[in-house]
Amino acid sequence: MARESGAGRDGSPRLLREINDRAAIEAMLRRGALTRAELEAAIGLSKPATVSLLARLEKAGMVRRGEMRGGNRGPAAQMWSVNGDLGHVAGASLTPEEVDVVIADITGEVRVEHRGALPSGAGAPEAFAAAMAEAAGRIGLRTDQLAEVVVGAQGGVDPATGHLGFAPHLPGWEGFDVPGRLRESLGTDVLVDNDVNLVALVEMTTGRARDVRDFVLVWLGDGLGAAVVIDRVLHRGATGGAGEIDWIRVPDRAHRDTGVDRTGDRLGRLLSYRSINELARAHGINARNAVAAVREARAGAGQEFLADLARRVATGVAGVVSVLDPELVLLTAEIAQVGGPELTDLVAGELHRLVVPRTPVELARCTDDAVRAGALQVALGMAREQLFGLPVTAVGVRSVPHDQVE
Repeated sequence: MARESGAGRDGSPRLLREINDRAAIEAMLRRGALTRAELEAAIGLSKPATVSLLARLEKAGMVRRGEMRGGNRGPAAQMWSVNGDLGHVAGASLTPEEVDVVIADITGEVRVEHRGALPSGAGAPEAFAAAMAEAAGRIGLRTDQLAEVVVGAQGGVDPATGHLGFAPHLPGWEGFDVPGRLRESLGTDVLVDNDVNLVALVEMTTGRARDVRDFVLVWLGDGLGAAVVIDRVLHRGATGGAGEIDWIRVPDRAHRDTGVDRTGDRLGRLLSYRSINELARAHGINARNAVAAVREARAGAGQEFLADLARRVATGVAGVVSVLDPELVLLTAEIAQVGGPELTDLVAGELHRLVVPRTPVELARCTDDAVRAGALQVALGMAREQLFGLPVTAVGVRSVPHDQVE
């Protein structure tokens, strides 16, 4: 809530004006275009103080007038909104084959979306920069005019070196300071974060974890990963490897033998698309791929296959749940979405046979473009902090560039 400007024990008139300005901008960013009366009610200022505030922000180029809104009674009201041209940010999802880019203005309005192919090898960073430049060019910008660029990638960035680790699926991105290389190529600030971490941030703001403080998000796609959120803050670990459950070795507790070493194998291999499809064939389900196999099993008599798949998932998640005792486990990506409530219920039942906590297991709500959406969310938060002094609302997104670590 804003305060009426004026000197007093709470601060100088200048400080109070700054507080009121931030409150007004935050209200317009959160709710969109507002009339003067709506803004007045939102931030708790008097009519004269709100009129003065809008005049001050308009003169500074922070807000601008929009269309007139006609009312049922009385004259039409002037609409006010944050000036989107104050800054632009980019969010990107990086996979072995392509980069998926979205650029938005500071209000969050999407200005351009673009996908670019990436080569498998040493030229991948340069191709990434070229795709980003093409996207920015479509709206008349250079990459150095972007306030923030946030990239979601498999693996994790070591805060001490900037190296991308735990990412064998991304050839061409190992052995160098990834954020530093991209900053140099793009001429602007770049943050690289784990893709599953970014999906977890979206789940915290618009998904099933909006009212949850501690949860684990498990990515069941062609590639396995997890995000750990403790007290609404992403836990990344000392080297950026928190949640890399792909690499832990677990026994294969599936009842149907598929020839896998049952005494212990890498969880990521047990839950790879290839291995899931082999498990399906062992149960008599012959599908073109793992996703199709799960879909077929759910639609027909494939409960034994789904139960074996659930045992593999639960075995891998059990250690995390035992240590953290989270409020919720969320499953996301293609296998989870196709498996639906049937798979989550089976995972929950098996998990509760393995560990003491009775943690619920549910489907994540955010699916399509969730990595890109999370990257954009973080970029907007960081840019708004710089431009307006607003706190970053997506908690836990800050990471210290490696060259600032003592």
